[in-house]
Amino acid sequence: MSYNHPARRCLEVLVAVSALVPSAAAVSCESLGSLFLPQTKITSAQSVAAGDFTLPQEASVPQPIHNLPAFCRVAATLVPSKDSDIQIEVWLPAAGWNGKFQAVGNGGWSGAIGYGALAGAIRHGYAAASTDTGHHGGSAEFAFGHPEKLIDFGYRSEHEMTVKAKALIAAFYGSGPKLSYWNGCSSGGKQGLKEAQKYPGDFNGIIAGAPANNWVALLSSDMMNSVALLKEPGSHIPPAKLNLLHKAAVDACDALDGVKDGLIEDPTQCHFDPAILLCKEAETESCLSTAQVQAARRIYGPFTNPRTHQEIYPGLEPGSELGWTAFAGPAPFPISNDYFRYVIHANPDWDFRTFDADRDVALAEKLDHGDVLKAVDPNLSEFVSHGGKLILYHGWSDNLIAPLNSVNYFNNVVSRLGGLEKTEESVRLFMAPGMGHCSGGDGPNTVDVVTALEEWVEQGKAPERLIAAHRSGGQVDRTRPWCPYPQVARYKGAGSIDDAANFVCTKP
Repeated sequence: MSYNHPARRCLEVLVAVSALVPSAAAVSCESLGSLFLPQTKITSAQSVAAGDFTLPQEASVPQPIHNLPAFCRVAATLVPSKDSDIQIEVWLPAAGWNGKFQAVGNGGWSGAIGYGALAGAIRHGYAAASTDTGHHGGSAEFAFGHPEKLIDFGYRSEHEMTVKAKALIAAFYGSGPKLSYWNGCSSGGKQGLKEAQKYPGDFNGIIAGAPANNWVALLSSDMMNSVALLKEPGSHIPPAKLNLLHKAAVDACDALDGVKDGLIEDPTQCHFDPAILLCKEAETESCLSTAQVQAARRIYGPFTNPRTHQEIYPGLEPGSELGWTAFAGPAPFPISNDYFRYVIHANPDWDFRTFDADRDVALAEKLDHGDVLKAVDPNLSEFVSHGGKLILYHGWSDNLIAPLNSVNYFNNVVSRLGGLEKTEESVRLFMAPGMGHCSGGDGPNTVDVVTALEEWVEQGKAPERLIAAHRSGGQVDRTRPWCPYPQVARYKGAGSIDDAANFVCTKP
């Protein structure tokens, strides 16, 4: 067994902790600063009083976080490789710990501690942890010439954080967490799936929202979207015309579910063609040029190999148009642009206009040998065999990650685990009409997924539906059920269409 084998690393950490801390006795917060953990330097361990917490200067949003309970804040640097510099923070409630651990995920290129998510977790009694994934900032420049740092970002930082956080919890409270949960969306959703696939014993329950798990295909498709809108000046679709396109798509498909509510319940049933807005004569603000129609068709997808015509990644769905500004410039989408500049071509001056959907996707797939950045393995057998539960969710109006990517992954899991009925014992997918990327949008998009997962793991109560809310001006103006895929929400035919009680989850 190699030194870096996960089982050995976990054993060494637990042995180190048990040698220093009696199994039934907690220690002070400050004493954690002298705790020995392998390949770890604890840089700070301090008690934080209840109330407001002022974020460090390097935090992306430095304003204070309010109404926190008293907690022990531990910061550490992890060095599992010679080139690693993984920063983590572990927050431990001073009182009222619920006996559980929650790790929180990241977004994009993930170079920051998630202070807001840590705060939310400890308010609910969790011991919590977050990592910067081994670098600072939201660019992929860190990966240029640093393959070990790319591995840290890809999966190692999350696992190392989890192992060390559990050790700190055991030291502080006198016993480790009785249950462990992952909570993340976007890159955080990918991280959760990677944990279930590669380290299935790390967590009892995982929330993976809008997962960016098919990283190579996703960022290739995002790059193609930028090329479609920006390479030729005439293809650019300005925000006013995106509003026009969005309205036309919703008008065409809204009523397909039997209720006209401004939402497309199931966009896969919507066969909207942007050519309906094609200018009959000269281009105006109320129509699309031929080039703009072609660009919109490209974004609706799917993204295919131009030589083989094989699908690489699904397109975005009707209803997502307002978010296409991410690809509409003036520069290309930065997450995918960084990927091809720093990771694939190792050339900071690479020009996105040279992107070749055949050559560059093949190169990206080759360079991600071993799935460092991807988390597409549908074999969750080991995770579910110990009672692990996974909730996937995705907004149908997601403008960054194609919703059908989650549907495709879920269907692959269904095939691998032996059918829908068997899969739903441990894994469920919820598709959210009108919701954007992880939140926002015209549809109900606020939902308590954590409680649903807790009830499933701890009480065996599988989520039959999740009640989501939409707010305007701080007030709830609509509720609607999210249904376990492939079910959809259908109006019962009576009562307010803004009340979830008047909808039922049923097969399409």
